[in-house]
Amino acid sequence: MLTLDPGSPFPLVSQIVEGLHRLIADQSLKAGTKLPSIRSFAAAHGVSVFTVVEAYDRLVAQGWLVSRAQAGFFVKQRPGDPAAGAEASRPDPRFDARWYLKQIFENRHLELRPGCGWLPPDWLFEEGVRRSLRHLAGEGDKLGGYGLPRGYMGLRVAIAEALAEAQIAVSADSVLLTQGSSQALDLAARRLVKPGDTVLVDDPGYPNLMFMLRFLGARLVGVPRTSTGYDLAALEALLVEHKPSVFFTQPRLQSPTNSLAPISQLYRVLQLAETHDVTLVENDIYVDLDPQARPSLASLDQLKRVVHVGSFSKTISPNIRVGYLVAAAALIDDLTQLKMVSGLTSSGFTERIACGALTEGRWRKHLKSLRERLGDAHGHVAQRLTSLGFQLFHEPKAGLYLWARHPDLHDSSELSQQAVASGIMLGPGRLFLVEPRPTGWLRFNVAFSEDERIYRFLQGQIQRQVTGSAS
Repeated sequence: MLTLDPGSPFPLVSQIVEGLHRLIADQSLKAGTKLPSIRSFAAAHGVSVFTVVEAYDRLVAQGWLVSRAQAGFFVKQRPGDPAAGAEASRPDPRFDARWYLKQIFENRHLELRPGCGWLPPDWLFEEGVRRSLRHLAGEGDKLGGYGLPRGYMGLRVAIAEALAEAQIAVSADSVLLTQGSSQALDLAARRLVKPGDTVLVDDPGYPNLMFMLRFLGARLVGVPRTSTGYDLAALEALLVEHKPSVFFTQPRLQSPTNSLAPISQLYRVLQLAETHDVTLVENDIYVDLDPQARPSLASLDQLKRVVHVGSFSKTISPNIRVGYLVAAAALIDDLTQLKMVSGLTSSGFTERIACGALTEGRWRKHLKSLRERLGDAHGHVAQRLTSLGFQLFHEPKAGLYLWARHPDLHDSSELSQQAVASGIMLGPGRLFLVEPRPTGWLRFNVAFSEDERIYRFLQGQIQRQVTGSAS
């Protein structure tokens, strides 16, 4: 039924729980199926009966199994199971930012997740987090109460020093810590955008940001991304026509295209922003995944017209929810006040965890290893996609994503619905467009795209399309 690895650092109980969870989620074990008895399972896999008891009990508590007296353990009927009715199993037809925000987390149980936006746990800085937690355990007397309005000073100093290395001259007082980059973007949007304002965003771009801005009453206009960065002619025309107040953009390793804007384009974007009196909000959350030292809008502008956003979710852990925002002093004061109004302070505890991970001595080694691992994954995934006939938008061999399409797969939303039934989470391109429409583009997270089952599924879909067209 499943294979256990006694030599793995992952506990046997957890291996059993995750293995059975996976088999249930992908319908290999259907609702109502009886599991082997505790003793039979233990004997078949060479583990203690106590290990199996704990694993089965966890699965019961999580709602995956049900225990029946004198009968044993059975796979529990769940509302989303096909056997629960065709209506419950029908894929949700809505593909928009709201759907994405909900589904991207609810479908985390799917075994294959090439469409997700995070890194596997063993790619993150787990060792640094553990070391930081052990250190904090000895400082229990310092962990009570609220944090500081702008966040833990030690981390703000560390961020200011890192930004100085990137040629962004700021003091710790200009750093505002947030609950991930999402809160940083939300604070910037609430301070800079009024209902009815026209706001520029990358197109394709970040669906959660688009939803956030529309919720504030903004009218969104998309700035086309190209494989080499910005379409500067289109940007200038949009500035003249729409007179926006803000441009939210991601010059480096942009999601979903993974494109990079060169320094010449950054200078031109700053010139246009100055001419048309536009504030630039630079989302630079992938900076630590970039193997090359490149200038940013903030480094060229020194925060005169740029708000700079960063995060540790892609490198340390998304679970600690630590991001940051840097801006001119007067704007930071306003943003700090907004942060206090909406949620008082951020978590000093998780900020201390992040600070410990950054300063414990292995951070740079971790980043080097992570960048190399991503580069290798890019090479492999790009080769597999192109071997199936996919066209790649850009191939930087860095960052998280590849943006790709196949000439025979015209609607990636429909494809993604079919993929869910096969236990695969894809990233359909429609989600990332400012004006949603059918498209063949897909976003692949290279860290989750090396499993051959993904390519077998894609090949099968391609063959069906070709066969259907021929007939």
